[in-house]
Amino acid sequence: MRKSVSADAANAKDAPDMNDKIFAEAVRIFRQKGYHATSMQNIADAVGLQKGSLYHYISSKEELLFRIFERSTGALTQQLEEIIAAKDSPTDKLRRAIQAHLVALCEQLDIYSVYISERRALSGRYHAKVRAEGEKHARLLEQIIQQGIAGKDFRALDAKMAAHAILGMCNWLYQWYSPDGRLTPQQIAGIFSDLAVEGLARGRK
Repeated sequence: MRKSVSADAANAKDAPDMNDKIFAEAVRIFRQKGYHATSMQNIADAVGLQKGSLYHYISSKEELLFRIFERSTGALTQQLEEIIAAKDSPTDKLRRAIQAHLVALCEQLDIYSVYISERRALSGRYHAKVRAEGEKHARLLEQIIQQGIAGKDFRALDAKMAAHAILGMCNWLYQWYSPDGRLTPQQIAGIFSDLAVEGLARGRK
């Protein structure tokens, strides 16, 4: 009985480390092979578990993909909420929002790459949560633009369309960004911010 209790305690202690390992390998393999081409056996082999043992830590491949979504969007949404609540000008808020997005993407490139390229593979409640979070992110950015329009910092335009255009510009970064490139994430964010702010402000009335 003592051995059983000891084994259970050891398994409980090792669980967080194994969960992190499973997550990291799933991200790596999903990005390398694609979500649909990856099997649970691939992930089990990568972490040194029998396929049956893998289900002790994760219920499905789709749950793993959803965990990647949670890791990539939760903190960023919180940052956007804090930026909107700040007393900065709408222009500064927009610059901060773009920088937060791009720096997060660059620093967690594998995670964001999998999320952006594979999110449509989610279904049911997972898909609904991803869609809701994406819409919330867009609304927060739209709110900053609306503040700028109301304060005459930005010209009158369709704030929702502008928000989606900026998000599209930022999200596409995963297709070409390299940590070994000549520009830092902060420098890229500065260029993107200039494009967005100048485009929104040009010809304002």
